[in-house]
Amino acid sequence: MKSTTKVLLVALGAGLLGAAAGVLMNGPGPLLRSEVGQQALQHAMTATAPPPPEGLAVASRGEPIPTVRLPDLQGREATLPADYAGRPVLVNFWASWCGPCIEEMPELDRFAASQGGTGVQVVGIALDEPDAVREFLTHTPVDYPILLDVAGPADSGVQLGNVRGVLPFTALVDAQGRLVKQKIGPFEHGEVDAWAAD
Repeated sequence: MKSTTKVLLVALGAGLLGAAAGVLMNGPGPLLRSEVGQQALQHAMTATAPPPPEGLAVASRGEPIPTVRLPDLQGREATLPADYAGRPVLVNFWASWCGPCIEEMPELDRFAASQGGTGVQVVGIALDEPDAVREFLTHTPVDYPILLDVAGPADSGVQLGNVRGVLPFTALVDAQGRLVKQKIGPFEHGEVDAWAAD
């Protein structure tokens, strides 16, 4: 690819990212909440992000996600997607200091409860300090599994396509372990049901 083409693509990506940031700052609108808007935002973020560390597997839509092994709050190792094989998994990345993350957690908990033992499994991955997560969950408990990770250029969020480390970030993995969708930003009340069903 010619260097001029690369420069134009990066400029276009930066422009889209800037436009998306403007939408975010002025309140999320219908475009940002649409699948087309989310895909455009994801492409813009990916185009302007530094490359992931060499050798790090990063998921692409329609492809199997890399194996992610993380501890839960009790220190037991969990493995995604293997621990939930045969079920879709909604993986939500959050932190105790992230206001929009905190606002969407009751909605995710409601959705998780509505899925029973055979529907979509919700899994939260906190990119945060373990003690801060435990303290937060004493005030805002959820009934879905919470795993712990350390934010950085090779964290599990990056592996599922969140190359810029934006929070909240959600990935939907199908029952065969393939990445189906990604969402940048929080869910509003009732929004997660339709998003996970599409």
